[in-house]
Amino acid sequence: MNRLRTKVRSTSYGWWVAIAGSLNMALTSGPTFHAQSVIFAAVEAQTGWSRTLVSGVGTFGRFGGAMLGPVEGYLADRIGAAWMMLVGLIIGGFGFIMLSQMGDSPIIYYIAYFILSLGFSAGGFVPATAAVAKWLPSRRATGIAVVLAGSSIGGFMVPAISWGIKHHGFEGTMIAIGVAGIVAAPAFFWALSRRGVRPSDAPMADSTATTAVNDDGSFTLRESLHTRTFWVISITHTLTNLSTAAVSAHLVLHLTDIGIPDIKAASIIPIFVGFAFFAQLAGGLFGDRLDKRYMLSVSMIIQACSMIVLAYASDYTWAVAFAVMWGVGFGSRTPVLHALRGDYFGSRYFGSILGMSSFPMIIGMTATPVLVGLAFDIQGTYKWSFLLTATTCFIGAGLILFARRPIRPPRGAYLGPCGVQRAPVYEPTSTD
Repeated sequence: MNRLRTKVRSTSYGWWVAIAGSLNMALTSGPTFHAQSVIFAAVEAQTGWSRTLVSGVGTFGRFGGAMLGPVEGYLADRIGAAWMMLVGLIIGGFGFIMLSQMGDSPIIYYIAYFILSLGFSAGGFVPATAAVAKWLPSRRATGIAVVLAGSSIGGFMVPAISWGIKHHGFEGTMIAIGVAGIVAAPAFFWALSRRGVRPSDAPMADSTATTAVNDDGSFTLRESLHTRTFWVISITHTLTNLSTAAVSAHLVLHLTDIGIPDIKAASIIPIFVGFAFFAQLAGGLFGDRLDKRYMLSVSMIIQACSMIVLAYASDYTWAVAFAVMWGVGFGSRTPVLHALRGDYFGSRYFGSILGMSSFPMIIGMTATPVLVGLAFDIQGTYKWSFLLTATTCFIGAGLILFARRPIRPPRGAYLGPCGVQRAPVYEPTSTD
Protein backbone atom coordinates (compact mmCIF):
# COMPACT_ATOMS: atom_id res chain seq x y z
CA MET A 1 0.00 0.00 0.00
CA ASN A 2 2.88 2.34 0.84
CA ARG A 3 4.48 1.71 -2.54
CA LEU A 4 1.11 2.19 -4.28
CA ARG A 5 0.64 5.61 -2.65
CA THR A 6 4.20 6.51 -3.64
CA LYS A 7 3.55 5.51 -7.25
CA VAL A 8 0.33 7.54 -7.45
CA ARG A 9 2.00 10.61 -5.91
CA SER A 10 4.99 10.22 -8.23
CA THR A 11 2.84 9.91 -11.35
CA SER A 12 0.78 12.97 -10.42
CA TYR A 13 3.91 15.06 -9.92
CA GLY A 14 5.37 13.61 -13.12
CA TRP A 15 2.60 15.19 -15.19
CA TRP A 16 3.33 18.58 -13.57
CA VAL A 17 6.98 18.08 -14.53
CA ALA A 18 5.86 17.35 -18.11
CA ILE A 19 3.71 20.52 -18.22
CA ALA A 20 6.56 22.65 -16.85
CA GLY A 21 8.90 21.10 -19.41
CA SER A 22 6.39 21.85 -22.16
CA LEU A 23 6.24 25.54 -21.22
CA ASN A 24 10.02 25.61 -21.05
CA MET A 25 10.29 24.15 -24.55
CA ALA A 26 7.84 26.75 -25.89
CA LEU A 27 10.06 29.54 -24.57
CA THR A 28 13.43 28.07 -25.56
CA SER A 29 12.61 26.55 -28.97
CA GLY A 30 10.35 29.30 -30.30
CA PRO A 31 13.06 31.95 -30.86
CA THR A 32 16.07 29.66 -31.39
CA PHE A 33 14.54 26.87 -33.51
CA HIS A 34 11.28 27.84 -35.20
CA ALA A 35 12.05 31.55 -35.60
CA GLN A 36 15.68 31.06 -36.58
CA SER A 37 15.07 31.64 -40.27
CA VAL A 38 12.99 34.75 -39.45
CA ILE A 39 15.89 36.16 -37.44
CA PHE A 40 18.33 35.28 -40.23
CA ALA A 41 16.13 37.05 -42.79
CA ALA A 42 16.04 40.16 -40.59
CA VAL A 43 19.82 40.12 -40.14
CA GLU A 44 20.33 39.71 -43.90
CA ALA A 45 18.02 42.66 -44.62
CA GLN A 46 19.71 44.82 -41.96
CA THR A 47 23.35 44.07 -42.82
CA GLY A 48 23.42 42.88 -46.43
CA TRP A 49 25.70 39.98 -45.49
CA SER A 50 25.93 36.85 -47.64
CA ARG A 51 23.59 33.92 -47.02
CA THR A 52 26.57 31.80 -45.91
CA LEU A 53 27.68 34.36 -43.30
CA VAL A 54 24.16 34.92 -41.98
CA SER A 55 23.20 31.23 -41.66
CA GLY A 56 26.68 30.21 -40.53
CA VAL A 57 25.87 31.58 -37.10
CA GLY A 58 23.53 28.61 -36.65
CA THR A 59 26.53 26.34 -37.11
CA PHE A 60 28.59 28.36 -34.64
CA GLY A 61 25.79 28.39 -32.10
CA ARG A 62 25.16 24.66 -32.30
CA PHE A 63 28.87 23.93 -31.95
CA GLY A 64 28.65 24.83 -28.27
CA GLY A 65 25.65 22.55 -27.86
CA ALA A 66 27.51 19.71 -29.57
CA MET A 67 30.54 20.08 -27.34
CA LEU A 68 28.54 20.42 -24.15
CA GLY A 69 25.72 17.97 -24.97
CA PRO A 70 27.26 15.14 -22.92
CA VAL A 71 27.99 17.60 -20.10
CA GLU A 72 24.38 18.81 -20.15
CA GLY A 73 23.17 15.22 -19.82
CA TYR A 74 25.55 14.52 -16.96
CA LEU A 75 24.51 17.68 -15.10
CA ALA A 76 20.82 16.89 -15.62
CA ASP A 77 21.38 13.56 -13.85
CA ARG A 78 23.56 15.04 -11.11
CA ILE A 79 22.28 18.50 -10.17
CA GLY A 80 18.76 18.19 -11.56
CA ALA A 81 16.61 19.88 -14.17
CA ALA A 82 15.65 22.84 -11.92
CA TRP A 83 19.17 24.24 -11.62
CA MET A 84 19.86 23.56 -15.30
CA MET A 85 16.83 25.59 -16.34
CA LEU A 86 17.57 28.45 -13.94
CA VAL A 87 21.15 28.99 -15.06
CA GLY A 88 20.56 28.17 -18.73
CA LEU A 89 17.65 30.54 -19.27
CA ILE A 90 19.46 33.42 -17.59
CA ILE A 91 22.53 32.89 -19.80
CA GLY A 92 20.36 32.57 -22.91
CA GLY A 93 18.43 35.72 -22.00
CA PHE A 94 21.61 37.77 -21.75
CA GLY A 95 22.68 36.28 -25.10
CA PHE A 96 19.57 37.70 -26.79
CA ILE A 97 20.16 41.09 -25.20
CA MET A 98 23.72 41.02 -26.53
CA LEU A 99 22.41 40.05 -29.98
CA SER A 100 20.26 43.18 -30.00
CA GLN A 101 23.43 45.28 -29.75
CA MET A 102 25.38 43.61 -32.58
CA GLY A 103 25.14 46.54 -35.00
CA ASP A 104 27.16 45.69 -38.12
CA SER A 105 29.72 43.50 -36.30
CA PRO A 106 29.83 39.83 -37.36
CA ILE A 107 32.01 39.09 -34.31
CA ILE A 108 29.38 40.30 -31.82
CA TYR A 109 26.69 38.54 -33.92
CA TYR A 110 28.47 35.20 -33.66
CA ILE A 111 29.45 35.52 -29.99
CA ALA A 112 25.93 36.56 -28.96
CA TYR A 113 24.34 33.71 -30.91
CA PHE A 114 26.77 31.25 -29.34
CA ILE A 115 25.80 32.44 -25.85
CA LEU A 116 22.03 32.41 -26.44
CA SER A 117 22.16 28.99 -28.11
CA LEU A 118 24.28 27.56 -25.32
CA GLY A 119 22.03 28.94 -22.60
CA PHE A 120 18.69 27.95 -24.09
CA SER A 121 20.09 24.52 -25.00
CA ALA A 122 21.42 23.84 -21.50
CA GLY A 123 18.23 25.12 -19.88
CA GLY A 124 15.77 23.58 -22.32
CA PHE A 125 15.46 20.26 -24.08
CA VAL A 126 17.89 17.98 -22.19
CA PRO A 127 16.83 18.76 -18.60
CA ALA A 128 13.12 18.85 -19.51
CA THR A 129 13.24 15.48 -21.27
CA ALA A 130 15.46 13.83 -18.66
CA ALA A 131 13.13 14.92 -15.84
CA VAL A 132 10.06 13.45 -17.54
CA ALA A 133 11.85 10.20 -18.40
CA LYS A 134 12.58 9.70 -14.69
CA TRP A 135 9.22 10.75 -13.28
CA LEU A 136 7.01 8.94 -15.81
CA PRO A 137 8.79 5.64 -16.53
CA SER A 138 5.60 3.78 -17.51
CA ARG A 139 4.21 6.62 -19.66
CA ARG A 140 7.51 7.85 -21.02
CA ALA A 141 6.49 8.35 -24.65
CA THR A 142 3.36 10.28 -23.66
CA GLY A 143 5.28 12.41 -21.15
CA ILE A 144 7.99 13.29 -23.65
CA ALA A 145 5.27 14.04 -26.22
CA VAL A 146 3.77 16.60 -23.80
CA VAL A 147 7.20 18.23 -23.38
CA LEU A 148 7.86 18.35 -27.10
CA ALA A 149 4.37 19.64 -27.77
CA GLY A 150 5.63 22.78 -26.05
CA SER A 151 8.12 23.17 -28.86
CA SER A 152 5.21 23.19 -31.30
CA ILE A 153 3.45 25.82 -29.19
CA GLY A 154 6.67 27.84 -29.40
CA GLY A 155 6.24 27.84 -33.16
CA PHE A 156 3.23 30.12 -32.77
CA MET A 157 5.64 32.76 -31.50
CA VAL A 158 7.09 33.09 -35.00
CA PRO A 159 4.46 35.45 -36.48
CA ALA A 160 4.71 37.57 -33.31
CA ILE A 161 8.50 37.73 -33.61
CA SER A 162 8.21 38.59 -37.31
CA TRP A 163 5.62 41.28 -36.50
CA GLY A 164 7.78 42.61 -33.67
CA ILE A 165 10.84 42.92 -35.91
CA LYS A 166 8.83 44.72 -38.60
CA HIS A 167 7.03 47.17 -36.30
CA HIS A 168 9.39 47.56 -33.31
CA GLY A 169 12.74 46.77 -34.84
CA PHE A 170 15.23 43.96 -34.49
CA GLU A 171 16.84 45.43 -31.37
CA GLY A 172 13.63 45.83 -29.37
CA THR A 173 12.36 42.35 -30.27
CA MET A 174 15.59 40.62 -29.25
CA ILE A 175 15.64 42.51 -25.93
CA ALA A 176 12.05 41.42 -25.24
CA ILE A 177 12.95 37.76 -25.82
CA GLY A 178 16.00 38.04 -23.58
CA VAL A 179 14.06 39.65 -20.73
CA ALA A 180 11.36 36.97 -21.02
CA GLY A 181 13.96 34.22 -20.58
CA ILE A 182 15.53 35.87 -17.52
CA VAL A 183 12.15 36.54 -15.86
CA ALA A 184 10.87 32.99 -16.51
CA ALA A 185 13.98 31.24 -15.15
CA PRO A 186 13.05 31.46 -11.42
CA ALA A 187 9.51 30.23 -12.16
CA PHE A 188 10.79 27.06 -13.82
CA PHE A 189 13.26 26.54 -10.97
CA TRP A 190 10.42 26.70 -8.46
CA ALA A 191 8.22 24.34 -10.48
CA LEU A 192 10.88 21.63 -10.80
CA SER A 193 12.65 21.98 -7.44
CA ARG A 194 10.00 20.15 -5.42
CA ARG A 195 11.27 17.08 -3.67
CA GLY A 196 9.49 13.78 -4.15
CA VAL A 197 10.01 10.03 -4.21
CA ARG A 198 9.95 8.11 -7.43
CA PRO A 199 8.60 4.53 -7.29
CA SER A 200 12.06 3.08 -7.99
CA ASP A 201 13.44 5.01 -5.00
CA ALA A 202 10.73 4.03 -2.54
CA PRO A 203 11.77 1.97 0.48
CA MET A 204 10.79 -1.68 0.75
CA ALA A 205 7.80 -2.48 2.98
CA ASP A 206 10.10 -4.40 5.31
CA SER A 207 13.34 -2.48 5.34
CA THR A 208 15.03 -5.13 7.49
CA ALA A 209 14.30 -7.96 5.05
CA THR A 210 17.10 -7.10 2.68
CA THR A 211 19.93 -4.66 2.19
CA ALA A 212 20.14 -5.13 -1.57
CA VAL A 213 20.23 -2.02 -3.73
CA ASN A 214 17.19 -1.64 -5.99
CA ASP A 215 18.32 -2.17 -9.60
CA ASP A 216 15.82 -0.96 -12.20
CA GLY A 217 17.78 -2.47 -15.10
CA SER A 218 19.06 0.85 -16.45
CA PHE A 219 22.22 0.93 -18.53
CA THR A 220 25.06 3.17 -17.46
CA LEU A 221 26.46 5.52 -20.09
CA ARG A 222 29.51 3.30 -20.55
CA GLU A 223 27.38 0.19 -20.99
CA SER A 224 25.12 1.86 -23.53
CA LEU A 225 28.10 3.09 -25.59
CA HIS A 226 29.16 -0.53 -26.10
CA THR A 227 25.86 -1.56 -27.70
CA ARG A 228 25.04 -1.50 -31.40
CA THR A 229 21.58 -0.16 -30.57
CA PHE A 230 22.98 3.07 -29.13
CA TRP A 231 24.78 3.82 -32.37
CA VAL A 232 21.89 2.75 -34.60
CA ILE A 233 19.57 5.20 -32.82
CA SER A 234 22.19 7.96 -32.76
CA ILE A 235 23.02 7.66 -36.47
CA THR A 236 19.33 7.48 -37.37
CA HIS A 237 18.66 10.63 -35.36
CA THR A 238 21.56 12.36 -37.10
CA LEU A 239 20.37 11.44 -40.60
CA THR A 240 16.80 12.59 -40.03
CA ASN A 241 17.77 15.82 -38.29
CA LEU A 242 19.85 17.08 -41.20
CA SER A 243 16.57 18.11 -42.81
CA THR A 244 15.46 19.65 -39.51
CA ALA A 245 18.53 21.90 -39.47
CA ALA A 246 17.97 22.89 -43.10
CA VAL A 247 14.32 23.81 -42.49
CA SER A 248 15.07 25.67 -39.27
CA ALA A 249 17.72 27.89 -40.85
CA HIS A 250 16.49 28.35 -44.42
CA LEU A 251 12.71 27.83 -44.67
CA VAL A 252 11.63 31.48 -44.61
CA LEU A 253 14.58 32.48 -46.79
CA HIS A 254 13.55 29.87 -49.37
CA LEU A 255 9.89 30.88 -49.33
CA THR A 256 10.69 34.56 -49.80
CA ASP A 257 13.02 33.60 -52.66
CA ILE A 258 10.09 31.99 -54.53
CA GLY A 259 8.04 35.18 -54.17
CA ILE A 260 6.07 34.73 -50.93
CA PRO A 261 6.04 37.91 -48.76
CA ASP A 262 8.00 37.64 -45.51
CA ILE A 263 5.09 37.71 -43.02
CA LYS A 264 3.07 35.29 -45.17
CA ALA A 265 6.15 33.04 -45.40
CA ALA A 266 6.47 33.13 -41.60
CA SER A 267 2.82 32.01 -41.34
CA ILE A 268 3.84 28.61 -42.73
CA ILE A 269 5.57 27.85 -39.45
CA PRO A 270 2.41 27.98 -37.28
CA ILE A 271 0.74 25.67 -39.80
CA PHE A 272 3.32 22.94 -39.48
CA VAL A 273 3.74 23.35 -35.72
CA GLY A 274 -0.03 23.09 -35.35
CA PHE A 275 0.00 19.73 -37.11
CA ALA A 276 3.16 18.77 -35.23
CA PHE A 277 1.46 19.51 -31.89
CA PHE A 278 -1.28 16.94 -32.46
CA ALA A 279 1.13 14.51 -34.16
CA GLN A 280 3.42 14.64 -31.13
CA LEU A 281 0.59 13.85 -28.74
CA ALA A 282 -0.69 11.06 -30.99
CA GLY A 283 2.85 9.71 -31.38
CA GLY A 284 3.27 9.64 -27.61
CA LEU A 285 -0.04 7.87 -27.00
CA PHE A 286 0.51 5.22 -29.68
CA GLY A 287 4.22 4.97 -28.90
CA ASP A 288 3.39 3.57 -25.46
CA ARG A 289 1.31 0.83 -27.10
CA LEU A 290 2.88 -0.08 -30.48
CA ASP A 291 6.30 -1.06 -31.78
CA LYS A 292 8.17 2.23 -31.83
CA ARG A 293 10.56 1.20 -34.61
CA TYR A 294 7.82 0.78 -37.23
CA MET A 295 6.14 4.00 -36.13
CA LEU A 296 9.44 5.82 -36.51
CA SER A 297 10.08 4.39 -39.96
CA VAL A 298 6.70 5.60 -41.24
CA SER A 299 7.19 9.06 -39.67
CA MET A 300 10.62 9.42 -41.27
CA ILE A 301 9.26 8.49 -44.71
CA ILE A 302 6.59 11.19 -44.38
CA GLN A 303 9.26 13.68 -43.30
CA ALA A 304 11.39 12.75 -46.32
CA CYS A 305 8.46 13.22 -48.69
CA SER A 306 7.79 16.66 -47.23
CA MET A 307 11.35 17.72 -48.11
CA ILE A 308 10.77 16.66 -51.71
CA VAL A 309 7.62 18.82 -51.79
CA LEU A 310 9.59 21.76 -50.37
CA ALA A 311 12.37 21.31 -52.93
CA TYR A 312 9.86 21.74 -55.79
CA ALA A 313 7.61 24.30 -54.08
CA SER A 314 6.76 27.25 -56.32
CA ASP A 315 3.92 29.02 -54.48
CA TYR A 316 2.07 29.25 -51.17
CA THR A 317 -0.09 26.18 -51.87
CA TRP A 318 2.99 23.99 -52.19
CA ALA A 319 4.36 25.55 -49.00
CA VAL A 320 1.18 24.62 -47.12
CA ALA A 321 1.39 21.05 -48.44
CA PHE A 322 4.95 20.86 -47.12
CA ALA A 323 3.85 22.25 -43.74
CA VAL A 324 1.14 19.60 -43.30
CA MET A 325 3.41 16.70 -44.22
CA TRP A 326 6.36 18.02 -42.22
CA GLY A 327 4.20 18.59 -39.14
CA VAL A 328 2.88 15.02 -39.22
CA GLY A 329 6.23 13.36 -39.96
CA PHE A 330 8.50 15.44 -37.75
CA GLY A 331 5.93 15.76 -34.97
CA SER A 332 5.15 12.06 -34.61
CA ARG A 333 8.81 11.05 -34.89
CA THR A 334 10.36 13.17 -32.19
CA PRO A 335 8.78 11.91 -28.92
CA VAL A 336 8.85 8.27 -30.01
CA LEU A 337 12.55 8.35 -30.86
CA HIS A 338 13.47 9.78 -27.45
CA ALA A 339 11.14 7.37 -25.66
CA LEU A 340 12.79 4.46 -27.47
CA ARG A 341 16.08 5.38 -25.78
CA GLY A 342 14.37 5.26 -22.41
CA ASP A 343 12.75 1.90 -23.18
CA TYR A 344 16.04 0.35 -24.22
CA PHE A 345 18.45 1.94 -21.75
CA GLY A 346 16.29 2.85 -18.73
CA SER A 347 15.74 6.15 -16.93
CA ARG A 348 18.41 6.28 -14.22
CA TYR A 349 21.12 7.61 -16.57
CA PHE A 350 18.79 8.91 -19.27
CA GLY A 351 20.20 12.44 -19.24
CA SER A 352 23.79 11.30 -19.74
CA ILE A 353 22.82 8.84 -22.48
CA LEU A 354 20.65 11.44 -24.24
CA GLY A 355 23.43 14.03 -24.08
CA MET A 356 26.03 11.66 -25.50
CA SER A 357 23.74 10.25 -28.20
CA SER A 358 22.90 13.80 -29.26
CA PHE A 359 26.57 14.52 -29.91
CA PRO A 360 26.73 13.09 -33.49
CA MET A 361 23.26 14.52 -34.21
CA ILE A 362 24.28 18.04 -33.24
CA ILE A 363 27.53 17.72 -35.21
CA GLY A 364 25.42 17.02 -38.30
CA MET A 365 23.02 19.86 -37.50
CA THR A 366 26.01 22.12 -36.89
CA ALA A 367 27.34 21.65 -40.41
CA THR A 368 24.03 21.66 -42.27
CA PRO A 369 22.97 25.36 -42.08
CA VAL A 370 26.25 26.72 -43.40
CA LEU A 371 26.63 24.00 -46.05
CA VAL A 372 23.09 24.59 -47.31
CA GLY A 373 23.76 28.35 -47.33
CA LEU A 374 27.02 27.80 -49.22
CA ALA A 375 25.26 25.56 -51.74
CA PHE A 376 22.68 28.30 -52.29
CA ASP A 377 25.37 30.93 -52.84
CA ILE A 378 27.00 28.65 -55.45
CA GLN A 379 23.93 27.19 -57.16
CA GLY A 380 21.35 29.92 -56.56
CA THR A 381 18.78 27.32 -55.39
CA TYR A 382 17.93 25.17 -52.37
CA LYS A 383 16.53 22.35 -54.51
CA TRP A 384 19.46 19.93 -54.43
CA SER A 385 20.23 20.52 -50.76
CA PHE A 386 16.64 19.74 -49.79
CA LEU A 387 16.59 16.61 -51.97
CA LEU A 388 19.81 15.42 -50.31
CA THR A 389 18.31 15.79 -46.83
CA ALA A 390 15.22 13.91 -48.03
CA THR A 391 17.53 11.05 -49.04
CA THR A 392 19.11 10.93 -45.57
CA CYS A 393 15.61 10.70 -44.06
CA PHE A 394 14.83 7.69 -46.24
CA ILE A 395 18.06 6.04 -45.11
CA GLY A 396 17.18 6.70 -41.47
CA ALA A 397 13.73 5.16 -42.00
CA GLY A 398 15.37 1.89 -42.99
CA LEU A 399 18.16 1.99 -40.42
CA ILE A 400 15.89 2.37 -37.37
CA LEU A 401 14.34 -1.03 -38.10
CA PHE A 402 17.67 -2.61 -37.09
CA ALA A 403 17.47 -1.22 -33.55
CA ARG A 404 17.08 -4.14 -31.16
CA ARG A 405 16.57 -4.12 -27.41
CA PRO A 406 20.05 -4.55 -25.93
CA ILE A 407 20.85 -6.99 -23.14
CA ARG A 408 22.57 -5.36 -20.23
CA PRO A 409 25.69 -7.28 -19.18
CA PRO A 410 26.06 -8.43 -15.58
CA ARG A 411 27.75 -5.72 -13.60
CA GLY A 412 31.47 -6.42 -13.58
CA ALA A 413 31.44 -8.16 -16.95
CA TYR A 414 33.85 -6.99 -19.64
CA LEU A 415 32.45 -5.58 -22.86
CA GLY A 416 34.48 -6.33 -25.93
CA PRO A 417 34.30 -4.54 -29.28
CA CYS A 418 30.81 -3.87 -30.67
CA GLY A 419 29.15 -4.80 -27.41
CA VAL A 420 30.30 -8.45 -27.36
CA GLN A 421 30.02 -9.62 -23.76
CA ARG A 422 32.93 -11.50 -22.22
CA ALA A 423 32.98 -13.25 -18.90
CA PRO A 424 34.74 -11.53 -16.02
CA VAL A 425 38.16 -12.82 -15.14
CA TYR A 426 38.49 -14.29 -11.66
CA GLU A 427 41.77 -14.58 -9.81
CA PRO A 428 42.47 -18.09 -8.45
CA THR A 429 42.30 -18.39 -4.68
CA SER A 430 44.57 -20.44 -2.51
CA THR A 431 43.26 -23.75 -1.14
CA ASP A 432 45.74 -23.85 1.71
